[in-house]
Amino acid sequence: MNKPEILKNITPLIENASMKLNLIPIEISFEKENGKWFLRIFIYKNDGTVSLDDCENLTRALNTHLDELIDVKYYLEVSSPGLDRKLKSSREYVIFRGKKAKLKLKRLIDGVSEKVFNIRIGEYNGTDTLHVERLSDGQQFDIKEEDILSVKLILDIKGESDND
Repeated sequence: MNKPEILKNITPLIENASMKLNLIPIEISFEKENGKWFLRIFIYKNDGTVSLDDCENLTRALNTHLDELIDVKYYLEVSSPGLDRKLKSSREYVIFRGKKAKLKLKRLIDGVSEKVFNIRIGEYNGTDTLHVERLSDGQQFDIKEEDILSVKLILDIKGESDND
């Protein structure tokens, strides 16, 4: 079995099925755990919270088609990435633009005196640079992806809008 080949073959199917349901697959993984294969798809929805119905609908849309492309027994898990998700791909910078997050830098960079601070995610240039606004003082920075250790969405429990 060729795991990269399977992912390459199933990704367009997952993306197309998601798009028809107004969903965005932000992470697709195919991993073996304790001798069992798991296909995990984390989905996002621009116009609201991902519901159980969204997960069920995508599962139904994919079930028979995936079986044709995956030649081993596997378990399919479709879910929301969670409200305080650690971003795992540069594509997510675009999806979560405008959201609040905690940024951890690998090292101090010019103009920044701390390695961990809260930001609002700004524009991503599509190749290697993320524009951010530090929430504590409104200062804006361009940060190279190579300098980023992690970006984790901040759960907003106060009920504030994402545009605050």
